[in-house]
Amino acid sequence: MNRFLHGILVLALTALVTVDAIAADVAVRAKKLYTMEGDPITNGVVVIRDGKIAAVGQAASVNIPKDAKVFDAEIVTPGLVDAHATVGLTGILNQKQDQDQLEHSDPIQPQLRAIDAYNAHDPLVEWVRQFGVTTVNTGHAPGELISGQTMIIKTRGNTVEDGLIRETATVAVTLAKSARKGGDKSPGTRGKMMSMLREAFVQTQAYMRKRDSKDPEKKADLDFKKEILASVLRKEVPLMVTADRANDIANALRLAKEFDFQLILDGAAESHLMIDEIKAAGVPVILHPTMARYYGDLQNASMETATTLRDAGILVAMQSGFEDYVPKTRVVLFEAAIAAANGLGFEGALRTITIDAAKILDIDDRVGSIAVGKDGDLALYDGDPFEYTSHCVGVLIDGQFEPGETYKQID
Repeated sequence: MNRFLHGILVLALTALVTVDAIAADVAVRAKKLYTMEGDPITNGVVVIRDGKIAAVGQAASVNIPKDAKVFDAEIVTPGLVDAHATVGLTGILNQKQDQDQLEHSDPIQPQLRAIDAYNAHDPLVEWVRQFGVTTVNTGHAPGELISGQTMIIKTRGNTVEDGLIRETATVAVTLAKSARKGGDKSPGTRGKMMSMLREAFVQTQAYMRKRDSKDPEKKADLDFKKEILASVLRKEVPLMVTADRANDIANALRLAKEFDFQLILDGAAESHLMIDEIKAAGVPVILHPTMARYYGDLQNASMETATTLRDAGILVAMQSGFEDYVPKTRVVLFEAAIAAANGLGFEGALRTITIDAAKILDIDDRVGSIAVGKDGDLALYDGDPFEYTSHCVGVLIDGQFEPGETYKQID
């Protein structure tokens, strides 16, 4: 029996309620409430109205509406935010028909949209939600020089539009061995990778000038590749660069300085060797999964890197990431738990999968913490979320439990 179903059975002591029975007002009471807006609240209450948080505080100070549906939990946190995933493009079967995360026909393909490849019905989406993950930055995986776009979406809905927060969140670039080709194919070396990226950006700059021309004869025709790269150069969309080796991280920082775009470092296994440079550049880091296998580009990775980055004042988030072997995606709850045990501590680790992840993705006005006006996304646990024996016993997204799931209601 999986963790989620076990948690449901443990709580089935009173009336069970499905989503169809939930009123507009929902109240969740927690023995300990982690809002990520300050100190945790003992005996806390969150009231959600019309999908938004309407009140939060200690039970004695929060008025629960008389007609609200009330639910109890030991621990309540914001819905978890996975800062980089491929869920919805990588499917649960790990077979060819449900693997849409990588297109290998072209090393430079920024025009590939995550929304066109995402499968809202894949069981893997529901599976990660059952651990408390309510928001993911998901899309094309590392493995090509520019593999495509990512998007930000809630782990709910019948179609991609139902949970969509941002259609184009980042453009995904890979400066790693996985994107280098063998034989006579390009790119085959680091120098060629950087040369191809510079050429693409220089060509995009020329394209932008022609697109802005008022002379119809000089105006460039629409080019999908260059349009999305132009949005990067205009700082409308960040470039998320997967780079683990120190020299690849240095190349990413140099490219960002040269073309003045917004950079997010991804993976960054050897970022502990580049602390001063990363901090000086003001670049956030979406760190590799803590329990990833430490070989190849990750051979100098460390379970303490999240702590090292945090202590240096660098904004860091955890990710489930992408692997070319089963399970292809991980669970950020477990990855953060290992970081917590390696110096980050409980609340520091929780920040990497809630508010700090939301800040890096620039969605902290909506998710990542429990505050009035934000989306009603909560994760309910029957114990310490980072303890393997604890269970996620309920997930609310926009103030609603998902169809087919049942939870304890307190009369």
